[in-house]
Amino acid sequence: MIEPMLDPFDPDSFIVRAQAHILDIEPRIGRTLELPMALNLAQLHEVLQAAFGWTDSHLHQFNIGGLIYGAPEFDEDGLFDSRIFEATEVRMIDLHFPYDPGENPVTILYEYDFGDNWRHLLRLERVQRQEGAKYPRCIAATRSGPPEDVGGTSGYTDFLEAWLDPSHDEHKAMHRWVGRKFHPELCNLDDINKAIAKAMRSSKGGYRFRHARPS
Repeated sequence: MIEPMLDPFDPDSFIVRAQAHILDIEPRIGRTLELPMALNLAQLHEVLQAAFGWTDSHLHQFNIGGLIYGAPEFDEDGLFDSRIFEATEVRMIDLHFPYDPGENPVTILYEYDFGDNWRHLLRLERVQRQEGAKYPRCIAATRSGPPEDVGGTSGYTDFLEAWLDPSHDEHKAMHRWVGRKFHPELCNLDDINKAIAKAMRSSKGGYRFRHARPS
């Protein structure tokens, strides 16, 4: 069966492929994500949380060309240095992608947990949509995301030293803390995509926390 050709002038014929990794960690912890053009930044936050195994327990922001996007209600007192623009109002289709694939990609800095200061660099390019594929999805992943509240990149280095060394005083404590399922070098693509799908259902087109029922 011959698949219908996609219209190169139709925005629905394209998706965004995002190469995302956490800065200042080697070997790299990265994800390759494919996103629908209608996805907004609040939904992208949910995708990133699911893809890297974060639990959305801290504040975040997107920095695009020096403008900050996120959830403005978290800065009602105006304590942040920059104005926070509403993340749901910017979609992938609103970004200015070059027509020449050889040109520089769109770059976004995604910051999560201002205490641990996890900075993720996203390089975005527009590519043809695959007929029959469901988006968003993760198509490649390297290494597990760090545990929440581990203390940022330096804290993660200390954690790994204890986690990997059976003779370390904190070895057993670190294993108990993160649980048996954690391994720094492993991640399961199917599990990541199930987490992304669940996050998309819960987000209802925006942020999950805005739809959470009060306890």
